[in-house]
Amino acid sequence: MMRLIDFGLVVLIWLVQLVIYPSFLYYDKIAMVKWHGPYTTAITLVVMPLMVGQLILHVMSAMGQPTLWNVITLLLVLGTWGVTFFVSVPLHNKIAAGLELTPSIEKLIATNWIRTILWSLVFLVTFFSQYASD
Repeated sequence: MMRLIDFGLVVLIWLVQLVIYPSFLYYDKIAMVKWHGPYTTAITLVVMPLMVGQLILHVMSAMGQPTLWNVITLLLVLGTWGVTFFVSVPLHNKIAAGLELTPSIEKLIATNWIRTILWSLVFLVTFFSQYASD
């Protein structure tokens, strides 16, 4: 289950990074502000259960078997939460308010690489750690 959630999040973040966030630059201000509310509501319904499930499973894994791999993946997951709530959410709030729209979107795209890399590493570490323990 953990690998499935990790895979789902890595696919989702790459879609967001390569397709969804860059598309924001093609909206005019009125359309972007109008679209952003429904977008964030819809994406939250998809992302939040995955993020919560991932966090719970990685906490349980690190507490149940505090191996180096389990602790590393938990720290990476916590990193995604930190970037999400302290960087991405404030930028989304600026976009929703129509404040500094283009610079906010460009910063969202640039800083989202952090989450893209972290979630990719979570997936890779979780996937390959099964072979390291054999």
